[in-house]
Amino acid sequence: MFHDQQKTLGGLTLFDVYVPILVALVIAALAFFSLPTPLATYREQGILRRLSTTPVPPVWVLGAQLVIHLGIAVAALLVVMVVGTVAFGLSAPASLGGFALATLLSITATFAIGLLITGVARTAAGAGGISFAAFFPRMFFAGLWFPVQEFPTALRDVSDLTPLGASVEALQRAMQMGFPSASTLLVLAAYTMAFGVLAVRFFKWE
Repeated sequence: MFHDQQKTLGGLTLFDVYVPILVALVIAALAFFSLPTPLATYREQGILRRLSTTPVPPVWVLGAQLVIHLGIAVAALLVVMVVGTVAFGLSAPASLGGFALATLLSITATFAIGLLITGVARTAAGAGGISFAAFFPRMFFAGLWFPVQEFPTALRDVSDLTPLGASVEALQRAMQMGFPSASTLLVLAAYTMAFGVLAVRFFKWE
């Protein structure tokens, strides 16, 4: 069933459709829940206020958390791809370079949103609430509950302009067809730059 091609999915199998969604889910879970919580907790407990008395620039604090979670994301995605290949016969991406670029931009775009949540949330509970509000609509547009291939054309166009929708589209194209389209990569790059700048701009020590 999972390896049967389906016309409603544009000739793709359910396995083809959901592997990129699973990759996006892993990235989103880290960005929206794991990344903002520690920094929001540090702010709530006054740790960031004490750090503000040191010469450490705010961008270094954000960058350190970003590097830590980037390592976790890479490890988690390697597990997904290895298990998919060994246990379910997942084929190598049609464009390995395109897949790597799509993955990198997916991580940076989504993590930038997580860093912005960190910047605007004053407490860990507040960060959790914002993260839940941001997570579920974005995962809908990523096709978690209904494959994007079954969306009406207008809704699919909207999906391609969202960070996780563009992520899934870029990853899927790299896995099944070749290099991702320039439009989806530009969307991800734009989210990276815009939300990254906003995260630094709105970061507060207390």
